Amino acid sequence: MKFPKIHSLKDIAAIIGCNYVGADDFPVEGMNEIHVVTSGDIVFVDHPKYYDKALQSAATIVLINKEVECPDGKALLISDDPFRDFNKLTNHFRPFTSAGVSISQSATIGEETFIQPNCFIGHNVVIGKNCIIHSNVSIYDNCVIGDNVIIQAGTILGADAFYYKKRPEGYDQLLSGGRVVIENNVGIGALCTIDKGVTGDTTIGEGTKIDNQVHVGHDTIIGKKCLIAAQTGIAGCVIIEDEVTIWGQVGTTSGITIGTKAVILGQTGVTKSVEGGKSYFGTPIEESREKLKQLANIKRIPELLKNSK
Repeated sequence: MKFPKIHSLKDIAAIIGCNYVGADDFPVEGMNEIHVVTSGDIVFVDHPKYYDKALQSAATIVLINKEVECPDGKALLISDDPFRDFNKLTNHFRPFTSAGVSISQSATIGEETFIQPNCFIGHNVVIGKNCIIHSNVSIYDNCVIGDNVIIQAGTILGADAFYYKKRPEGYDQLLSGGRVVIENNVGIGALCTIDKGVTGDTTIGEGTKIDNQVHVGHDTIIGKKCLIAAQTGIAGCVIIEDEVTIWGQVGTTSGITIGTKAVILGQTGVTKSVEGGKSYFGTPIEESREKLKQLANIKRIPELLKNSK
């Protein structure tokens, strides 16, 4: 998430009430999670295991819970609770704003786009031309939808990320300040849920078609011309490359990549990244030919035991 204007390190430290290491006027352009940071961004880290990764990332401002040696060309924000203070920044730069009408006056809706009854269109939403948004669809603030998109009834775009920190008294939610971006010619089925990014975008690529009751987690990127069948659950921060086919009731872990033109057969658990151009099946996931051979051999066990006597 980039800020509307560049802020100084001193100003950002004042917002969250923390000390800092670096010049007062060190430029701060935005804030992002570590997998999407660029120069000028703040990244937060609150566990020693990840200090080096954060300090060596593309981020130039590190919100950290220990004063460490500051790398050249970077700055530190020293906080006793970086998770809490990252939330403070999200709430400051992208606060929740309630809506008093079903379609926000700040929404932009293109020509020949039809919005069916009982839809909610939030603040700063952009919807392109020749779209059909069926009844009871909710499109949260800041979502971007391209041209020729069809969204079936009951789908929700832009709900918060499922991202929590365990505390002694319960769970704290990491606030979501990102967006959902739907590119041109996408079809989304009924009762789907596509969560917005924590700070970046959850993206559905051009020409992709999604069946009913599919869940897409925060910050996931789905490529062009993919097919995703019903009851699939895709975790956060997944990359699905172009022309991937995912059949029904597939589930994925977070942070993995599914390569171009891969085929994931139904009820597979995608427990790791897989190459493109191959077919996969089973939990844990394997190439489908190998998995089917294994299942065939399992069926032969009684016969083999009988013949061994």
